[in-house]
Amino acid sequence: MALPLQKLREIIFQMLYSYDIGKAHQQDMIELMMKELAVSRSSVIMAQQKVEEIQAIQEEIDGMIAGASFSYTFDRIQTVERNILRLGVYELFFASNIPPKVAISEAVRMSRKFSTPESANFVNAVLDTLYKARAGEEIDLQKIYKTIEEMTQSEEKSSSLPLEKEMAEE
Repeated sequence: MALPLQKLREIIFQMLYSYDIGKAHQQDMIELMMKELAVSRSSVIMAQQKVEEIQAIQEEIDGMIAGASFSYTFDRIQTVERNILRLGVYELFFASNIPPKVAISEAVRMSRKFSTPESANFVNAVLDTLYKARAGEEIDLQKIYKTIEEMTQSEEKSSSLPLEKEMAEE
């Protein structure tokens, strides 16, 4: 049975995220994904191939993200959002079989699932900015600045939580 594309995207994202935070070994990652997500080896290998395509052009993708996130520096983008954006940019500009609106809406959906509403807004704004810039359309700078402000406020709230403070002090 073929794996739904939404599920494949989620596996790709989870692998990108895992490699980003832990530099896991490829074979270990394949086994872990099969076990944890109850998917076939061929599905995980297909996801791994996409991950490798993304990693091969990751520097270019990261540069695009940095250019569209304006005053919110690339280093400040949380790991979840950064890897959803990497997948979104890949699908938007390097995977010719995916319509742009689908690439953007799927990235937003994953942001809602794996992160916060503010993150979903930020991901939407960054991808929308990149898409419009490439298409030569007018960019809504107010939208991107508003989402940056929301992300900053969200960070400030989370850093004021007791557990977050303890972790930051360690």
